[in-house]
Amino acid sequence: MSTLTLASDPEDAAAVEAVEAHHAQLAGELAGRVAMLIAAADRDPAEADEIRSGLVAFCDRDLLPHAVAEESTLYAAARDLPEARLLVDGMLAEHRRLTALVDAVRGAGPAVRAAADGRALQVLFEEHLDKENNLILPLLAGAPDISLADLLGGMHELLGGGEESGGESSGAGCGGTCGCGGSDDADVPELDVREVPHALRHATVFGALGAVPAGRAMLLVAPHDPLPLLRQIEDRHPGVFSVEYQQRGPEAWRLLLTHR
Repeated sequence: MSTLTLASDPEDAAAVEAVEAHHAQLAGELAGRVAMLIAAADRDPAEADEIRSGLVAFCDRDLLPHAVAEESTLYAAARDLPEARLLVDGMLAEHRRLTALVDAVRGAGPAVRAAADGRALQVLFEEHLDKENNLILPLLAGAPDISLADLLGGMHELLGGGEESGGESSGAGCGGTCGCGGSDDADVPELDVREVPHALRHATVFGALGAVPAGRAMLLVAPHDPLPLLRQIEDRHPGVFSVEYQQRGPEAWRLLLTHR
């Protein structure tokens, strides 16, 4: 049974949906940034250090404040439910481990070590969000004396800032298939999102693109022609990324995305 089915009223159902969408954005961006760090760790330590700095900045700006906001809202309310107290204690302990892993990435020496710590952070965060989506939120949504809509009203850290999620929108045109500005680097990092869950796919690409410095490129491997994604990229970063198709199906679409 979904959290939306269990929600006590439509406003609470909408609040649950907003939290889950923000979770998908955070998890996707983290996955994209970690993928770029892993790709650069052996190839280019200097680039890896720049990507690592961007990953830490994302965690400090978005991921960790999200965790802090949960503690004073979702977790505080859930602790009043007898069946959730031990679960909340475990979730708080995971927050401490997430903070420790961010600090490990921040202070890691070799790029390979930073990549390993980043991957550990990604795995723990995804497992943590799964518990929040499938355990914490259903408990709160089903409690008749708790209003999630009131609890979360206006909280940017928990609901996001209204940015587009991984859904496929039909915005205005993308930069197209122009190949100008393509990278001459034969060792371009590859981001294969064919096995990434659809809800996370766009956010994963956005996170990876955020780690591509000017003058460098990323090879995107998608399960279909990602035209809606390209429109979203152009809407977010007008004229910043050029697009060159290197393969058009049938099993994969490969696109070189170059940061001009």
